[in-house]
Amino acid sequence: MNRKILILAVVGILVTGGCLGGEISMGGESGVEDDNQSTEPTPADESVAGAVDGEVQFHHIDVGQGDATLIVTPSGETILIDTGDWRQDGQHVISYMESHDIDRIDHLVGTHPHADHIGGHAAVIAHFEDELDGIGAVYDSGVAHTSQTYENYLDAVEAYDVELFITEEGDQLPIEDDGVIATVHNPPAGDSGTDLHYNSIALAISVGEITYLTTGDTEADAEDRVVSEWGDEIESDIYHAGHHGSSTSSSEPFMNAVQPDFAIISSGFESQYGHPHDEVLELFAEMDIETYWTGIHGDIVFTTDGTSIDVTSTDDATTDPAEILELKPRDDDSERIGAMGHHFDISTPALAYP
Repeated sequence: MNRKILILAVVGILVTGGCLGGEISMGGESGVEDDNQSTEPTPADESVAGAVDGEVQFHHIDVGQGDATLIVTPSGETILIDTGDWRQDGQHVISYMESHDIDRIDHLVGTHPHADHIGGHAAVIAHFEDELDGIGAVYDSGVAHTSQTYENYLDAVEAYDVELFITEEGDQLPIEDDGVIATVHNPPAGDSGTDLHYNSIALAISVGEITYLTTGDTEADAEDRVVSEWGDEIESDIYHAGHHGSSTSSSEPFMNAVQPDFAIISSGFESQYGHPHDEVLELFAEMDIETYWTGIHGDIVFTTDGTSIDVTSTDDATTDPAEILELKPRDDDSERIGAMGHHFDISTPALAYP
């Protein structure tokens, strides 16, 4: 199957499938180990996360202007959400995971096909399939893109015969651990057009009494739809800020519904887009949200046993969003940035897409 046909297959499943967890078959054996563990997303039920037997870790990997989040359950089951910028080609993500003894990715999620989110997908798939214990399944929104990065990703899925599932709101990732539930809140079910941000995957992961919400590059129009459809079900303790802290996301109505205690912003310290935007930090300050930014904190790890939350980061820095606002580099800040260079990696790559 050539690239063009494969891209059309992705679109076709989203438009005509109408069922949860549409699968793209690559022919031959699947990439799932023969252990009776299904990686196909299932319809959400009314279950509530119960007690969890151990701790779940949420690793926000500092990939500069991009996103990459590794989630590890008590049993060692892994979810990797996005793989960073295409210029890093997944190498930083691979190195980080190897340093944490990760030898298999059970669930690889691409929130949407922009190159700062799936930039390492092809390399990560190849590395884990060739050298380690493989990829259980890949999940995306089914909305195709025309970039070479997206085509490389689909080529890797095909070459390694990895199962690819199209997800939509109401699906649940098949997490094996008791007390851990991963529910998709976006994209909407059915044909929702081709806008990559509107169809970005929003995923809530409940661990006992604690909920973590990540939204990719979901923007205000999609946030409004999620609030309308899900209401207070999206209330979360930990929020991974949409679109790298852009003012296009984290709208006030959405934040009032989420009501997080903690927020994480993934962007480079010298983001060419000015991320995180002032309006977002000001809103976080008004809401008294403890805020972590990869641009100043480096790698950020949240750990929860389902009742309490612990946070560690590579670098110590303020978590007061008002103070973070003051730390943001401005056009005339080259002298101040130079003075702080020992604290921050100011060479993190910018991105070709906002």
